[in-house]
Amino acid sequence: MAVMAATQWVLLETNEGNLYYSGDSALTYDMKLIGEFKKMNVALFPIGNNYTMGVDNAIIAAAFVKCNRVVGLHYDTFEMIKIDTEAAKRSFAAAGKKLILLPIGESIKVNL
Repeated sequence: MAVMAATQWVLLETNEGNLYYSGDSALTYDMKLIGEFKKMNVALFPIGNNYTMGVDNAIIAAAFVKCNRVVGLHYDTFEMIKIDTEAAKRSFAAAGKKLILLPIGESIKVNL
């Protein structure tokens, strides 16, 4: 297993697959460079649209890192970052991607 980290992001490489966590970031061109280096099996992106990227930019980020499964982060915890979760899922589906949204306090196991 290898882990690479910058000040905001983490790329986890395992024998089973790769995971990318973008941190509290907006869309950056670095994500495209990461996607040219490795294909991601799962990506974690903030989607609240204030302070971080929103749904539309997260879809672009998923394309940049070549990932079809995204776990949405940093949304619905206070008014400024509330999203329409069903609309967000539809937008990802229209782009051929799956958006996983968890209720606050819930967890899941993600197979890479």
